[in-house]
Amino acid sequence: MATTNMNIRTDVEVKAAAEQLFNELGLNLTTAVNMFLRQAIRTGGIPFEIKVDTPNEITAAAIAEGRRIMRDQNVKGYHSMDELKAALEE
Repeated sequence: MATTNMNIRTDVEVKAAAEQLFNELGLNLTTAVNMFLRQAIRTGGIPFEIKVDTPNEITAAAIAEGRRIMRDQNVKGYHSMDELKAALEE
């Protein structure tokens, strides 16, 4: 199998943390990167779920408020934008 060199840039801290983790798993960085590339090819995409970071305090509070309002039977709900617009005009 012919091989080629690949140059990538990453933060010094990221590289060190990754090397430490992979060493604990019995791998070196080259093997881990090759595993990632092969798995990406095999799955036809990024081989892990990509998510947005955990919401900050303000966003988490807004989500909680929305869920509370959704469950509260005393909060008026609307079935269409026209209903909502009419209520706002009152």
